[in-house]
Amino acid sequence: MNADNDNPNDEPFDIAPGDTREPGDEGDPAATVFIIIGRVTRRRGGKKSEVHVMLRAPDDDYAVRETLNALSREGYAEAELDQIGVLDGVPADEPHASAYQGVLDGEVAIIAHD
Repeated sequence: MNADNDNPNDEPFDIAPGDTREPGDEGDPAATVFIIIGRVTRRRGGKKSEVHVMLRAPDDDYAVRETLNALSREGYAEAELDQIGVLDGVPADEPHASAYQGVLDGEVAIIAHD
């Protein structure tokens, strides 16, 4: 599935450190808690692992940029982002429930499923 990844070739994004833009006047960056689901690799062309990323962002574009930046900082080389959604409360299942408080405190939670 290739929803909302702005990648018309359905190829993985190369991740490079990049956009450090702050939300500025776009509203409160803590306004919405997003969850982004995709696949990542540590090496270009390597084995893909499922990943869930939870973060607060003012809009979905900012959430995608911050997700890619966070994955890059954690050493991932490629990412395919398949789905983006909004959490409307504390997740019921672990490890998402435990990560939720960190997200409320401004952290980006990366939950890798190897």
